[in-house]
Amino acid sequence: MEFERRRVGSTDLTLPVYGFGGAPLGNLFRPIPDDAAEELVTLAFAAGHTFIDTAPFYGSGLSERRVGAALRRIDRAKAVLATKVGRLLRPDAAHDATKDSFFDASPFRPDFDYSYDGVMRSFEDSLQRLGTDHVEVLFIHDIGRMTHGDKAEARFRDAMEGGYRALDELRAGGAVKAIGLGVNEWQVCEDAMDHGRWDVFLLAGRYTLLEQTSLDSFLPRCVQESVSIVVGGAFNSGILATGAIDGATYNYAPAPPEIRDRVNRIETVCRAHGVPMAAAALQFPLTHPAVASVIPGIAARDHIARNRELIDTAVPVSLWSDLKAEGLLRAEAPVPD
Repeated sequence: MEFERRRVGSTDLTLPVYGFGGAPLGNLFRPIPDDAAEELVTLAFAAGHTFIDTAPFYGSGLSERRVGAALRRIDRAKAVLATKVGRLLRPDAAHDATKDSFFDASPFRPDFDYSYDGVMRSFEDSLQRLGTDHVEVLFIHDIGRMTHGDKAEARFRDAMEGGYRALDELRAGGAVKAIGLGVNEWQVCEDAMDHGRWDVFLLAGRYTLLEQTSLDSFLPRCVQESVSIVVGGAFNSGILATGAIDGATYNYAPAPPEIRDRVNRIETVCRAHGVPMAAAALQFPLTHPAVASVIPGIAARDHIARNRELIDTAVPVSLWSDLKAEGLLRAEAPVPD
């Protein structure tokens, strides 16, 4: 199977419109056996999810190692790999990764380092874990206030002065084809656009059926400057897939009442049109001209067939107009026709 492909920024790189979010391969929320994790990658790849996003942070290297093992089973030339820099993994058996919702993680402690040298070392370490000599996309990971709080300004400065220089050098040398940020806040991406030439941003949870504040200024600027978006967290870490059930998660935490209420209202409209809310959530972001790919996390083999079913679900135009009429979708948000 193959998905439509879209160009990344002004590069010659293209991505399938649906990729593979690799955080679950780091045992996000629950452990996955090694053989099952590797099988997930190969099955997803065969189903068209040939763009695979991972990071050192996911299970303290576990996700990257599992992707690397799976790469021995698939055609590397057809794979588009993305990983991230900004954390160096230090041996530390006492590190508790469960505080970040990773279970049975590798015995390494992720330490932030956005310097030139730190980014170069992080990249080389990732190549070792992945078992490859290059990746197609390299993101600076988590430089916003959500991660760093009061240290965000200093971290951002390190990333723009040191980390960006490293990424730009790797791109110029051909070790990577596209560079960007992988973050949960669109504002930090817009700030970064004043400090360098970027190809693509991985934006998690901020352009979804539930949230479209990135339309204020950021997404129009991306279109104007030919910068692409990869949408992560299209389900806002769960709630747009499960609905507002007990225990539903939003931003990797229990969903607050106001979010649960809004999701219930969205689901009511979707149900009236006979469309699963998860189908609308997966299809909505791709209509924006800046969006090149959506990367749902895949944690079990039945998710592959289920996601394909959602992707192929016909969504009537009236569903989108009803969401806008109810004030549940921004009036200016592009929608499928």
